[in-house]
This record gives sequence, C-alpha cells and structure tokens, in this order.
Amino acid sequence: MPAQALRPDHRLTLLKGGEALFAAMIEAIDAARSEVLLETYIFEFEGSVIPVAEALERAGARGVTVCVVVDGIGTGALPDPWQQRWRAAGVRWRVFNPAQGWRVLLPQGWRRLHRKLCVVDGTVAFCGGINLLDDYYDPNHGRLVEPRLDFAVRVTGPLVADVHGTMIRLWWRMQVAREATKFDFEGALKAVRTAAQAGVETNTAKVEAAHPAVAALVLRDNVRYRRRIEGTYRLAISQAKSEILIANAYFVPGVQLQRALLRAARRGVRVTLLLQGRYEYFMQYHASRAVYGALLKAGIQIIEYEASFLHAKVAVIDGADGAGRGLATVGSSNLDPLSLLLAREANVFVRDDRFAAELRGHLLHAIAHQGRRVEPEAHLQRPFGTRVLTWVAYGLMRVALLLTRNRY
Repeated sequence: MPAQALRPDHRLTLLKGGEALFAAMIEAIDAARSEVLLETYIFEFEGSVIPVAEALERAGARGVTVCVVVDGIGTGALPDPWQQRWRAAGVRWRVFNPAQGWRVLLPQGWRRLHRKLCVVDGTVAFCGGINLLDDYYDPNHGRLVEPRLDFAVRVTGPLVADVHGTMIRLWWRMQVAREATKFDFEGALKAVRTAAQAGVETNTAKVEAAHPAVAALVLRDNVRYRRRIEGTYRLAISQAKSEILIANAYFVPGVQLQRALLRAARRGVRVTLLLQGRYEYFMQYHASRAVYGALLKAGIQIIEYEASFLHAKVAVIDGADGAGRGLATVGSSNLDPLSLLLAREANVFVRDDRFAAELRGHLLHAIAHQGRRVEPEAHLQRPFGTRVLTWVAYGLMRVALLLTRNRY
C-alpha cells in the first residue's frame, strides 16, 4: 500500500474471538470519561454480549456520551427491555438503513453497515470482523460446539483519530436524515453543520510501548472510498515476495483480484487460502467454489475450515521473513462483491513483523489442525448436482451485480 498511508507510533493488540474482544472493550468502556462510539453489523443480546451491553449502560448512567449504530438487517430493532434500559441510562442508538419485507430485495437495501468499530475517549479503538455475538451462538444455526474463528485488533496511536472521525461523521449524517424525515429542517441544518465539523477536535493516543507499529485505517464506502480496500489488497499481493496467507469467510474475488493472486502464484509466491468449510448461506457457500478451479490449477492451496464457522477477514503477507516486510490486515471486509462493492467496511493494515507473525501463527494452527485441504482432483470430480448448485449461486450473484450496475 502507499507508504504515505501507513503512519508510525501505534500499539496494537491482536484479539482472537469475541471473548477476548468483549473483555478488552468492557475494560475500556468502564474506564471511559467522556465518549464511547460503537458500530456493529450484529448486536445479539445473548450470552457473552450481555456484559458489553451492561458496560454501555453503566457508561451512559455516569454521564458518558454513548452512541451505538447497528445495521438494519444484521440487527434490526433492539429488544424492548434493552431499549428501556439504555434510554433510562442515556445511551443513544441508531439503526442504519432499516430494510424489512420486500424492501430487502431492492438494490438500495443491499448497502449495509458491515464494519465493526469502537472508539473510547478518542484514545483507544477496536476494529475487526467480530460482531457483538456470542462465540458459541449463531442466529441461524443455534448453539455451536466450537467457537467461531474471528479476529479484532485493539489500537492506540494516530489512526484512532481516523476511526473517531469516520464514526462521528456517520452518526451526524444519520442524525441529519432523522431530523429531515421529521420535517425539522432547522434541526437538520444544525446536524449538517455538526457533521461538517465532526472529527476535527479529537484526541490522539500516545504510544503505550517501546515497540510502535506502522499502521493505517482503510475504509470502503459508497462515496469517497469505493475501491480502497480491494485496491490495498491488490497492491499488497503484487508486492509479495514469498508468502500470501488469506483467511476469509465469504470469498468470491473479482476478476482483478483473482488475477493478482494468479500472478503471485506464477512468480513463485506461496499462496494459501483458509476459507469457509461449513455451510452457512446458500449464495456465499456455493458461489465461492466457482473460483476454486483456476486457483487450484495455478498451485494455490485452499484449506476449508471445518471446526466451526469461519468469520475471519484477515491476511498476512511475507509474515515469516522477519525482514521488516511483514504486512497484516484485520478487519470487516470479505473478499466478495457485497463487501467490496456495497457495504461500509473498515480494515486496519499493519506493517510489523511481530504482529504479522502472531496472526500468521493463529492461521497456521487452524490450517494444520482444523482445516481440510481441497485437492484439485477431488474438486474436479464433484457430483454433478453440486456443480450445478455452484454455477446457479454464482449466476445469481452476477445477476444481482448487474442490478446494482457494478462491474466486478
């Protein structure tokens, strides 16, 4: 990625799974003095998520400004008891692009808030792929035997101001829309002015350790940053020297991203993909297998994670070299058209050998002990019915893209 986008003086902590993330978030929220901002696709008020909801309630009750944004499809309406509790504590929340019934089928309903961000007092931020969802629970499949595999990162340093800025601007833009729908044009104008000023006066956290890392926040939205995350991936892949290791829940890369991976494999880079092995959703499960053939033929290794649901959206490039080139990313963006063309996403990219090696170690363990390698011969000999489902799902995805007028 462009050198100017990466800035020094960050301290990062890799967090594996919701249990680690929720504990770190609760600690930060309980120490908050002025402000807590939170965005998530899913906020499921069950199990290990309840302590997070209670921490937000405590913060609001002691006078901290608490603003929560959830996605209108991933979460929808908050449970009535929690609406009452949060309202009493002064916690404010908004629902992004609520879509119900037949409106879900319209292309504008596919533009989702998929990023998972939190910033506390403008000094510490969290970014990753982990929803506010218990590791052992899936809304569609019930209780899980093994925890969902996912990652987040806790950050202090200059990019915290970037996280704060993008979150506060979204909050006030939603406030503008809310006031306008009530025909409160004076309130809407005030919100516009606030949104224009948002993110200007934010604190910048000081580095907490003697080993600062170089990092950047990379966003995707439907205005300024339409191709930023995909472009950063492609540039990083093109610069890889020895190894590319990608773990992605819903993997249906576009033509240019596929070509970047194929070119890397042809020039001798070892490319390994850790992908979803368990059936979760029809479209994502079957459409992803439409791209396996060309990748396997090029010598790219594909491992399907089978221990539980894979929800990670991470990558490590040249993480074993130890030559200062280790690049890693942790974020919310899948490598599929929903994430790369339609949703609001956020990834942290880090150039730091220690961080890259730690994430790489987790992925190699999952590959060795919790995954199954896809053999090229077995993939070619799949049952006819399975192959039909693959191309039906892929075809439906391409038709959906045509409806959004996006090229992929």
